[in-house]
Amino acid sequence: MGETGEPQSLPKRQLGQYLREAREEQGMSLAEAAEHINRSAPTLLRIEKGITKKLQPLEIEALCRLYGFDQVKTEAMKGLAQQANTKNWWREFDDLIPANFDIYVGLETAAQEIATYQPDLIPGLLQTPDYARALMRSALPLDATEEIERRVQLKMRRQLLITRKVNPVAFQVVIHEGAIRRVVGGGKVMAAQLRHLADMSTRTNITVRVLPFAAGIPLGDPVGSFVILRFGAGVRTVVYAEIFTGDLYLEKSASLRRYAGAYEAIQQAALDEPRSRSLLRQVAKEYRG
Repeated sequence: MGETGEPQSLPKRQLGQYLREAREEQGMSLAEAAEHINRSAPTLLRIEKGITKKLQPLEIEALCRLYGFDQVKTEAMKGLAQQANTKNWWREFDDLIPANFDIYVGLETAAQEIATYQPDLIPGLLQTPDYARALMRSALPLDATEEIERRVQLKMRRQLLITRKVNPVAFQVVIHEGAIRRVVGGGKVMAAQLRHLADMSTRTNITVRVLPFAAGIPLGDPVGSFVILRFGAGVRTVVYAEIFTGDLYLEKSASLRRYAGAYEAIQQAALDEPRSRSLLRQVAKEYRG
């Protein structure tokens, strides 16, 4: 919630987070940065907390210049400012925010708990480099090997969220059996991926469950992949769903309840953790032949 008792919108929160991180990286105090835009430190603090009522585009541009943002990041910040009061938010790849600026990564980094249902793929935070590499080569066939490798390394660094020793993010995953039997990169890649998934599921902060084919369709209708991101006290939960033509971010209470109910139903229909781990290791052996 903001200081007025009103919940902050996702675009405001994300804009504030990016600006605060940039200011701190520059080693600037609130007063020093605020002086550059002829505003007070309390005003800049409200912007960084996502609780200001109105954002001025010229102020955002001035802060972007001050922090040395490139054109892509500057356009992204301006896009967030223009959508500041949006709750449920549909981001198409050709809208105000550049397609190559990943809003989701910022959300993921700030989350304390993440729960996801994945019917088709192993979730990114649990992918092996070879699995991720095979996916990227299919998605970006014209990209140079160096660019693919850069993207793979970025994805691997993101996994520190759940593997770091201090305060790792709590990560709950339900994966459909179809995702573990769909071959990505060949049998050898899949065998290593499923062994890795089983090994990661033994960590205390990670829960991995498999929804078997035998469970049918728990909700009566197919449900695509989605991620529930929970933050600290006073910050509204966000549901994220990636669709081929864009990203969907949901904050409205009714939407959150619906997805929470869907996740609970899917989780109840899934195998428990020990049986899920056994299935992963069994299928890994099948891939090895």
